[in-house]
Amino acid sequence: MSLADSRPGPDVPARGRPRSAAVEHAIVEGVMRLLEDGVPLAELSIERIARTAGVGKATIYRRWSGKEELFVDVVRAAEPPEPELPGTSMRDDLLALLENLRQRGLASRSSALLHNVHAQMKSNPRIWAAYHDNVIAPRREQVLDVLRRGQRDGELRPDVDVELANDLFVGPVLVRSVMRPDAELPEDLAEQIVDAVLAGLRPVSGTAS
Repeated sequence: MSLADSRPGPDVPARGRPRSAAVEHAIVEGVMRLLEDGVPLAELSIERIARTAGVGKATIYRRWSGKEELFVDVVRAAEPPEPELPGTSMRDDLLALLENLRQRGLASRSSALLHNVHAQMKSNPRIWAAYHDNVIAPRREQVLDVLRRGQRDGELRPDVDVELANDLFVGPVLVRSVMRPDAELPEDLAEQIVDAVLAGLRPVSGTAS
């Protein structure tokens, strides 16, 4: 296939855009079907994915630069959606973020597909790097932004290292989800963690009143 074959014509954006969501959904679903059938990530070629989804390879390359980016979107589609932060306080935003992390832990436990894909991604440096850069790093930065705002608004002591605070909040959920798969992930876990950590990180003047 020539390079010209992989490029959309001038009329594609206007005519094809209304159907792009359906096409992308078909491609993502095609990858999921192959994974559910036990095909390893390493054996998923763009040609095989295109054949399963009923599209041309050029259609995939117009949306993703390669398998790594496509696999990241496949995992995103299988995971719970990103949370909308209430923005009312640092505590409320942290609760929303940690609850979403707990839900992802539950999903990874209950979904054989997610569990299998996460394990395979970690053994493939290129796929794991794409997932880290596009999913993990932005999620971490979101927590850091909440903590910085809390520090600015006086909800967090000014001497607190927000990078360390991030690990204190997120760490317990990750330990239970990844390192202790038999540990419970109760509904009030996010609240327990946030309130326990904030008890030591809030400004002294705010807790003494």
